[in-house]
Amino acid sequence: MSQQAFYFDGTRCTGCKTCQMACKDYKDLSVGLSFRHVYEVTIGDTVKDADGILTTTCVSYPLSMSCNHCDSPICFEKCPQSAIIKDADTGLMSIDEEKCIGCGTCAIVCPYNAPKVDEEKKKAVRCNGCAERVAAGEKPVCVEACPARALDFGTAEEMAKLGERGNIAPLPDPSETSPNIYIKASADAQPVGAAEIVNPLEVA
Repeated sequence: MSQQAFYFDGTRCTGCKTCQMACKDYKDLSVGLSFRHVYEVTIGDTVKDADGILTTTCVSYPLSMSCNHCDSPICFEKCPQSAIIKDADTGLMSIDEEKCIGCGTCAIVCPYNAPKVDEEKKKAVRCNGCAERVAAGEKPVCVEACPARALDFGTAEEMAKLGERGNIAPLPDPSETSPNIYIKASADAQPVGAAEIVNPLEVA
């Protein structure tokens, strides 16, 4: 098996958050934890002309995101306990709870807000790509749950045929960590750095 990757189709996603809830339920996460987030992204303004007529240039779009199981994961590089594991066969990331001290370094350095610190366990937790399902020949639960079929999962080579690597706002430049997320952008999607998240507290 080779490096696994997610695919997101922005032309299909409605922002319903079914993927987010399916993941949370499957992983039995506590109230404040989510491994997948649906970002609400917007850009534009509303202006009034001399006649008092309002015109808007605002556009918005959803973006479903979890750990991207990067080729060059900064969380892996910065963990002081070497507690983060990148599987040699699938490239999927996980955490060795025996080694993890819950310092939160991984959560701080990840540009995708993927690792979290479980305050009850005092350990870092993260999306592992539903590694147990993948090993059984299934896809991650978020992918299976999406009613619009806006998510997919497979080898990076397969997903790269469907979209471009992590190339829309509010994501960072993909050259930073080489994320394994391939995106088919919607017509409203903006380039990296050109739009902002309007639900930051929800996806924190």
